[in-house]
Amino acid sequence: MKKIRNFCVIAHIDHGKSTLSDRLLEVTQTISTRDMQAQALDDMDLERERGITIKSHAIQLYYSHTDGETYTLNLIDTPGHVDFSYEVSRSIAACEGALLLVDATQGIQAQTISNLYLAIGHDLEIIPILNKIDMDSAMIDEVSDQIIELIGCGKDEILLASGKTGQGVQEILTAIVERIPAPKGNPEAPLQALIFDSVFNSFRGVIAYFRIINGTLRKGDQVRFVNTGKHYQADEVGVLRFTPEPKESLEAGNVGYIITGIKESREIKVGDTITKVENPCKDAIKGFEDVKPMVFAGIFPIENEDYEDLRDSLEKLQLNDASLVFEPETSAALGFGFRCGFLGMLHLEIVQERLSREFDQEVITTIPNVSYYAYNTRGEKIVIHTPNDLPDASVLDFVEEPFIEAQIITKPEYIGVIMTLCLEKRGTLTKQHYLTQDRVELTFELPLAEIVFDFYDRLKSISRGYASFDYTPINYRQSDLVKLDIKLNNENVDALSALVHRDKAYAFGRKICARLKDLLPRQQFMIAIQAAIGAKIIARETISALRKDVTAKCYGGDISRKRKLLEKQKKGKKKMRQIGSVEVPQKAFLDVLKLE
Repeated sequence: MKKIRNFCVIAHIDHGKSTLSDRLLEVTQTISTRDMQAQALDDMDLERERGITIKSHAIQLYYSHTDGETYTLNLIDTPGHVDFSYEVSRSIAACEGALLLVDATQGIQAQTISNLYLAIGHDLEIIPILNKIDMDSAMIDEVSDQIIELIGCGKDEILLASGKTGQGVQEILTAIVERIPAPKGNPEAPLQALIFDSVFNSFRGVIAYFRIINGTLRKGDQVRFVNTGKHYQADEVGVLRFTPEPKESLEAGNVGYIITGIKESREIKVGDTITKVENPCKDAIKGFEDVKPMVFAGIFPIENEDYEDLRDSLEKLQLNDASLVFEPETSAALGFGFRCGFLGMLHLEIVQERLSREFDQEVITTIPNVSYYAYNTRGEKIVIHTPNDLPDASVLDFVEEPFIEAQIITKPEYIGVIMTLCLEKRGTLTKQHYLTQDRVELTFELPLAEIVFDFYDRLKSISRGYASFDYTPINYRQSDLVKLDIKLNNENVDALSALVHRDKAYAFGRKICARLKDLLPRQQFMIAIQAAIGAKIIARETISALRKDVTAKCYGGDISRKRKLLEKQKKGKKKMRQIGSVEVPQKAFLDVLKLE
């Protein structure tokens, strides 16, 4: 155990975590030169295309230290985007140390601070590293001062490196061995292992990744998963090299994988504890937080018969992405589907893309919203996930919506435009703090619903990419929210309903009506598109009827012949309007929901 080091890499998005991980793999010769490629640990096409890490990736390296000993290093590369902070929290739970990576050209960003606090909360040893020092625009002294101010370390403790050129990688490996403590634990104690990730393999079933806290796990052992209470046999245990490497046994302090032949994805839970059947541990491992979804949206199959396939796909995806939560729901317009909880809009987009690529499931997503608390006149509290759950106005007392504390770090010249954006989103400024002369931290309290759609994109564009953003939920507050219904010929389309603030309802209603007018195909009868709050219509657009020229065959002759045909057409249209229903094509749904 003295020769094991478990560590993760934490940083803001695009600060070079994956590139530095590549260099560590190269220097320790974990990957052969033939197999080496950029972002070696990012195994999803989506991660490579977007240049972001979506999943945490664990890999074991062997490093020969200057004292002549060979050390086992378990590296967990983590995502940097705020939507995937749950992956980071799981990786941190399995480590004793963290490499805090800061881009020398950009300085400390919001997500750097947020991930750092997560690591400090778990008592991890922090090794600060200044990356990209080979760039012409690197501000080594200024950014070093920012790091010293943030974590209170000495200047000589900050390592200078470049993931691109490989400079400083040897020093990082030495620091990992010398500064990060070896794992504590007793190999003779009852088995106690934390599951921090899992993947689904169509041939072998569910593969769980774990970190052993106490005890020893051998191939062929009878194991029990504490949370689910199920018993299994360990068919294979091993360590995570570039390809899984089977071992006869793994001791306390190590990170590895277990294959038990589980085929049902719901039988395994990330954060669960593995122990042995004959000599179980007394307590499950604590300190693993449950996921808190921020954004909710309905996901429906395009064809209703694909409902069961979609359920299987979501269950398999949930194994690989523990922050996804879902439950069945039905919609009058879209049929059977699922209500899913996501950590943010990028997470929603990634899930939709992965369903399409990995499981061949094309889906329709309803307008994303957040969950609210409604209180009725009897004082009962109801959790609202969809606008249709809102009680009738006659029994509704008030509605509370979730608020967040947003941390924005930017340059002083962008303070004005960022304040305007946040005030427009019903935010209030609570703190303004200068980190250095040219970096300011702004803290706002904002309703979560306002940042769901386009807040992050707009923040990036008005600050020319110089603003970084992170948030934490704080509480629920009373708000003047109304349910906005969209009607087609007086019939509600429940998939387009939304809960919005009264001040913004009129503009939102007009926008949706105008968009539907462009997207809906014309019928032989007139279609009225209306946005309504309760019984009050607040916006309306009309699609005029297609006019069939019934008098085309009358060339000349008496006007009464034409009038007779027009009267007949008028009656037909009236009848058609009474019995004709407006079908919203799937493409129109998709386009309307891209409204923002």
